[in-house]
Amino acid sequence: MAQPENDANGTTLADALARLRPGRTVHGISAVLLPYGADGAIDWQAFERHLLRTRDAGLDVAVNMDTGFVDLLTPDERAAVLGATRRALGAGVRFYAGAFPVASGDALLDAYRAPIAAITAHEALPVVIQSKAMHGMAAAEKAALYGRIADLAPEVLAFELGPVFAPHGEIWDDETYARVLEIPRIAGAKHSSLDRATELRRLAARDRARPDFRVYTGNDLAIDMVLYGSDYLLGLSTFAPEAFAARDRALAAGDVSFLARNDGLQHLGNVGFRTPVAAYKHAAAQYLHLTGALASDHVHPRAPRRPGSDRVLLLDCARRLDEVADADAAYRERVAPFL
Repeated sequence: MAQPENDANGTTLADALARLRPGRTVHGISAVLLPYGADGAIDWQAFERHLLRTRDAGLDVAVNMDTGFVDLLTPDERAAVLGATRRALGAGVRFYAGAFPVASGDALLDAYRAPIAAITAHEALPVVIQSKAMHGMAAAEKAALYGRIADLAPEVLAFELGPVFAPHGEIWDDETYARVLEIPRIAGAKHSSLDRATELRRLAARDRARPDFRVYTGNDLAIDMVLYGSDYLLGLSTFAPEAFAARDRALAAGDVSFLARNDGLQHLGNVGFRTPVAAYKHAAAQYLHLTGALASDHVHPRAPRRPGSDRVLLLDCARRLDEVADADAAYRERVAPFL
């Protein structure tokens, strides 16, 4: 009898399929796009509208993440994003925010103090964003650093980000992940390797060591990881928050419509997150403009762009998700130059 094929670290297809959990309730967090105007400035009104839209759809929101150009913002701009988010959501509504270090090297722990203090002052939960200074650290050293960072707040999420998204990102080795699982104040971790096998190992390690730990998929090319035990913190969900929330409700209800809803969203993810992956933020702005949620498709002046012709592809995605109608004159005007 033929032996099952394994990935490099021992996961088999049978292992993966045994994880399927139709009917599970997913915690969905949307990494919210930060919109810009033609003048290169943040469009604060559009940002607050999009925050409320996302929250009203039923998703939690995360700001100052990669989708919010966190590595391109100044410390003052990151602080302004926190303030705008709290004002828009109101008191008592939890949100998540990226803690981006303001320095590196010997002062790496200190680099997280001010960002985490600002986040907790706004009653938000920090998501610890990696620094390039962490690259190359041994597993024990890196986990010890995360433990000290986690002590700066009552609770944090960790975040491993593939370098295809940003140069400060790094995917941990399995030993580092196992050590991070042991840190009580780290409630979960966003995993953005874009690799199913690695994420499946994360889930298996979680189940063995700490079942209450949340694995938040950041795999926009495999958003069905929610079937296998992951929750999500996705940039893709900022394109279409209502469609994501409807998909999640279908999964929780055991409704077969989950499959078609997921297929439509995955088509959007495949278009938006193709190489170069970092340009997905402009794809999000294009899509939100095309579907009438934003007045323009401008992004941070230093962010990578997609060609204007991508609107043709995004139009097909929006049609599949019933987010535009063929009779809608507004979308025709936005896409007409590229048809």
